[in-house]
Amino acid sequence: MRGGTMKRIWTRRFGVAIASAIGFTGLLTLPAAADGTCDNHEFQVRRGEPGYSSDHDTDGDGIGCEGRPARPSSPSSPPPPPPPPPPPSAAPAAVGGATNGPGNGVWVGYANGDVQPVGAAVDHGDAAGSPLNAPVVGIARTADGGGYWLLGRDGGVFSYGNARFHGSTGSARLNQPIVSIASDPKGRGYWFVAADGGIFSFGAPFKGSAGSMRLTQPVVGMAPTRTGEGYWLVARDGGIFSYGDAAFSGSTGATRLNQPIVGMAADPDGVGYWFVAADGGIFSFDAAFHGSGVGSVPAGDRVTGMVAHPSGGYWLITARGGVLAYGAAGVSRPPS
Repeated sequence: MRGGTMKRIWTRRFGVAIASAIGFTGLLTLPAAADGTCDNHEFQVRRGEPGYSSDHDTDGDGIGCEGRPARPSSPSSPPPPPPPPPPPSAAPAAVGGATNGPGNGVWVGYANGDVQPVGAAVDHGDAAGSPLNAPVVGIARTADGGGYWLLGRDGGVFSYGNARFHGSTGSARLNQPIVSIASDPKGRGYWFVAADGGIFSFGAPFKGSAGSMRLTQPVVGMAPTRTGEGYWLVARDGGIFSYGDAAFSGSTGATRLNQPIVGMAADPDGVGYWFVAADGGIFSFDAAFHGSGVGSVPAGDRVTGMVAHPSGGYWLITARGGVLAYGAAGVSRPPS
């Protein structure tokens, strides 16, 4: 050091050794830290913040200059605008229907468990607003039309009016979802069918199943014979499977369809049956043709099922709750 001798003095400040050089020309102090001492900080400084140094953090807890007050939070920005309301949920789809005893009314069942009476059908209640384990996929009336059952996709059954509960698969593990229900005309119970053709009978007699067969297309509907001693299953391609005293009258299994088959109904005379496609097309086999819904189903809607009238004729049920009447089926309702 020019101008005199130098001696080094070691002192300790804030637990850190500091070397000072003292000479005849004056006092030189080595920098304590690049960002200064706590005397240069108005507030506490945290690890990761500008100005933090381990020199300030004597206990190593990540907070330096703990003798200073905590830094006040910055002025809060205006709260973000609330999120836009969710779009209105799509209306539940109608999944099928059932006729009352006299045939002057129809119950329309919906996926959310709602049941809407049309015409002279009496409201016996529904599952709308109740927590459902699975959406409703079908509805069937009792033998005298004094009540009805709703069927869930998991095989859960809901009974209304004079409909008695005979059992369900609501707690069973299924290979395929349930797709349709049919009631025994003799009042003994009901059947339902899964997409793989498996039949579940409760009170009603078991007459066979397609559950062990390899199907080209899934089953979408079923209908009982007039005696209750048999039933038909229909697949999405119009393939028919007959059991018990159900006679095979024909199918569209080898026909190219414009739209898939969605349901079927048996002719009350006990001989044949109809089935319906999503566009309202009707296919009749040993049953009178009373008209088709093709051209009558509005754009954006589709047929989801059909119901036979007790005196001949049928109704088509659309997803938007429309009830289209043909033949003796007089009461109708436009889609919502």
